[in-house]
Amino acid sequence: MEIINYEVEKLQDPTGILTGERFEYTMAIKVDEEDELYRSGGLDLRLILAVEDGIARIADYHFIDSESEKPLDFALDEEEEEQEVLAFCKERLAE
Repeated sequence: MEIINYEVEKLQDPTGILTGERFEYTMAIKVDEEDELYRSGGLDLRLILAVEDGIARIADYHFIDSESEKPLDFALDEEEEEQEVLAFCKERLAE
């Protein structure tokens, strides 16, 4: 899995219920054709990053078929992929 492009947007909480800050990342993902996540029209990962007291964590995410914009029922590998994506988001947040 390789992140080939991304956009990030700071989310506003008009209710004031959520603590900390929230950022929405939309990442274009490249996977091998043999991977079950592979989609001929492309694959996106939409993720909410929560930052509170200087600690960033993944609050929620979904893989999205780029062509149909429908969510896919897949998860990141907790030990490797989740940490890789979290590190990617944290690095871009610091820029």
